[in-house]
Amino acid sequence: MFRGTPRPKPIEIKMMERHPLGSQAFMPLSAQRFLIVVAAGTDTPNPEDLRAFLSDGTQGVTYAKNVWHHPLLVLEEDSDFLIVDRSGPGENLNEIDLPLVDGEVITLDWA
Repeated sequence: MFRGTPRPKPIEIKMMERHPLGSQAFMPLSAQRFLIVVAAGTDTPNPEDLRAFLSDGTQGVTYAKNVWHHPLLVLEEDSDFLIVDRSGPGENLNEIDLPLVDGEVITLDWA
C-alpha cells in the first residue's frame, strides 16, 4: 500500500526511473485522477520521448520491465494505491536526471 500526495502545478518532470529486473503495477484505491509519464525504451530517455497519460482513477498501470517512467503523480487529494513490485536479490532501480529543455525544467500543467 502507498499513499500519494498531490504536487503543486505545474508538475516538474526532472527525472525518470526504471526497473530492470521486473515489472511494477499501481492500482488506485481512492478513485482519484493521477498522471502517468513514460518514455520510449532507450538507455537514456530524451525529453521528446516523454508521453503523459491521465488516469481517471479507475484505471491502474503496469510498467513492464525496463520501461522508463516517472514516480507516481497524484493530482487531487491524498490517494491510496495497491502496488505490486518485485522482491528478491539484485538492484531493481535505475534513475536518471532529465536534461533541461531550452534552459528550463520540463513541466506539465492541465485544466
